[in-house]
Amino acid sequence: MSARPRPTAARRPGVLVIAALTLGSAAPASAHALLRKAIPGVGSTVHAAPPALDLIFSEGVEPSLCRVSVRDAAGTEWQSGALRTAPDDPKHLVVGLKPAGPGVYAVEWHATSVDTHVTQGRFSFTVAP
Repeated sequence: MSARPRPTAARRPGVLVIAALTLGSAAPASAHALLRKAIPGVGSTVHAAPPALDLIFSEGVEPSLCRVSVRDAAGTEWQSGALRTAPDDPKHLVVGLKPAGPGVYAVEWHATSVDTHVTQGRFSFTVAP
């Protein structure tokens, strides 16, 4: 008596359809707080030193778990005061800045979203003379 061959996936199209639907319907993993916009903008040149740095993320952040550093070319820090979110928008992180002169300022940020995922990045902006 010979063994009966097992059906292959090609012979069982229902299996392929179910597999495709299962993979295609998988829920995406929780999102991370990605930087969507910065004021002053990433790589921008402004003509007056801004009083604050605004970082706008793709989801809400927990300011007590976030860090932002703004440094000039000499490494001097220019952020001032505690990080806070805008009263009406937990995606909008704000940090005050000390009065600054012309130059390039490097921003390094570490954000913890309200669902505890951590993201980070860096960029610079220039204050024109």
